Amino acid sequence: MSTTFAVIITNYNYKAFVAEAIESALGQTRPPAQIIVVDDGSKDGSQDFLRERYGDNPRVTLLMCENGGQLVAFQRGLAAADADVVCFLDADDRWQADYLQKVGKIFDARPDVDFVFSDIVRFGGEDKRIGDASHEIDYGYTAIATYALAHWYGGPTSALSVRTTMAKECVDLPPALAKRWRLCADAALVYGASILGGRKIFLPTNAVMYRVHGNNGWWSNRGQVASYKNRIRTRELINHFGQIAGVCMASTESVKFEFRTKPNPTRQERRRYASIAMMSPGSLWKRIERAAGIKFKKINTKKAPD
Repeated sequence: MSTTFAVIITNYNYKAFVAEAIESALGQTRPPAQIIVVDDGSKDGSQDFLRERYGDNPRVTLLMCENGGQLVAFQRGLAAADADVVCFLDADDRWQADYLQKVGKIFDARPDVDFVFSDIVRFGGEDKRIGDASHEIDYGYTAIATYALAHWYGGPTSALSVRTTMAKECVDLPPALAKRWRLCADAALVYGASILGGRKIFLPTNAVMYRVHGNNGWWSNRGQVASYKNRIRTRELINHFGQIAGVCMASTESVKFEFRTKPNPTRQERRRYASIAMMSPGSLWKRIERAAGIKFKKINTKKAPD
């Protein structure tokens, strides 16, 4: 069965860029069922521009909203989504024409997969590809690793594709927590999907173009205080999802079982899970035994079952 896709493009004061994002979604070789553009109360003329250019386009749904932040924009877009999978695209980024074609092959063939994230190609002052590997990686399930280490199994917004039901669950945060994640809401999708039981795949597409301008680079140095505060609020977000899913540090006792969901774990993943095993409950010998079982587990070269 062919997977249907909705594209959610969130815009705030990116009149100069938003048309490129929309046109890249319209120009996909595998057309999405929906293109939903959420303008989050822009003050730069974006709303008038969008109405004039796309108001009569039956393929584009425009949602003109008061400013609420990225998380609220995600929630509004998802409320309008009626497709199997939702793909997110920032208004200052764009996709190559074959992006949905490549992502769609995964979701079509693997109904067990809930979350696909891609590499990105930075442009606009620098040209550099960033991704986990040059080949596809089936990360299996990642709840324990995410809870224990706050590891980021994902990419920036424009590189994320999530089954719609899971995406809605991920952004459904209580008011106090939602206020603290008004921005950088892709963290709710990445951490939420892991801890709520999503199976994840990294797919190198070379098709997500991430525009570098101003201070939008997520890799830039934000300073020690900002880094510390971000770690605190990240842990709060992870703990929230952990409470829903019943995942906590005691879950590390089952780390070897989560590790076995990965058909071909990378060396980095082996080291990561071995370190979690050493954090798990039990005697030192038991923890060493778990870690050794992970570190020296024979790699399964067979394709994961559908």
